[in-house]
Amino acid sequence: MKEKKKFKKRLNLGGISRSKYYDYQDKLFNYFALGCTLFGVFILIYLMYNILSAGLGRIDWDFITNGPAPRAAATGIYTALLGTLWVMVITAFVAFPVGICAAIYLEEYAKKSRFSNILEINIANLAGVPSIIYGLLGLQVFSRIFGFGNSVLTGGLTLALLILPVIVVSTREALKTVPYTIREASYALGASKWQTIWQQVLPASVAGIFTGVILSLSRAIGETAPLIVIGAVTFVSNVPGGPYHGIAPETGQQLWHGLFDEFTVLPIQIFNWSSRPQEGFKVVNSAAAIIVLLSITFMMNGIAVYLRHRWQKKIKW
Repeated sequence: MKEKKKFKKRLNLGGISRSKYYDYQDKLFNYFALGCTLFGVFILIYLMYNILSAGLGRIDWDFITNGPAPRAAATGIYTALLGTLWVMVITAFVAFPVGICAAIYLEEYAKKSRFSNILEINIANLAGVPSIIYGLLGLQVFSRIFGFGNSVLTGGLTLALLILPVIVVSTREALKTVPYTIREASYALGASKWQTIWQQVLPASVAGIFTGVILSLSRAIGETAPLIVIGAVTFVSNVPGGPYHGIAPETGQQLWHGLFDEFTVLPIQIFNWSSRPQEGFKVVNSAAAIIVLLSITFMMNGIAVYLRHRWQKKIKW
């Protein structure tokens, strides 16, 4: 009885004033968190205003379809934009199936062992490795050992390595959200493990998988350091797969030739323009290219949100 009174006394020390003190702390932290959020939003709005005011008037059809030129008013982002699309397609084609299949194996098939624990820890650590390390790896493996050189194939494979751990981790988290009772019900009806995964688990987790995949691509599309390391050039007159020295490849060979062509991407083009002394390149063209790159990134994020919302409405536990 005495211990119970001591506990109540210690718990209610200060009585109502203690309760008001905690309420004051809650409100103070609430205002502090709101202030931090508003500060970040204000900085973002300020940066977006500067970029839009400087480059929005520069964006037109000529800016999209023109290649590099010595005059700021005549140059465009066509080669950088096409190079970005080539790199993203190669990255997605390599990273998505490998990452999703690896996540399915680790989550559904791999038995808990020392090896699997080490593998999971290393994958989680690789997701936080600086991107320039992947650039050095791509330079040594794809550019030198495999002999791909500073081609668009090397860039795509390097970025695929960059986002592969992120895809594995996000896919595993999406698979974990599926209740195990769904698997048990499928097994009870006579389905095999693969039938359960293909027909029950993957459809239920596809929203989270696609969200992680698209967000990882959004990260890759803005990377510059690994592409600079592997030798992506800042000035490219031809798009991958286009004419080389005035000779256009045949239709059947265009894709194959494009994989081994030199390339540039929008982040490198922005870096090149921002380092020039001319105001037209440094401010106007850089801001316009940033707007295009941000538009692509926002569009990809919007697709991720839309797919997640759509599949969440279909899947009900």
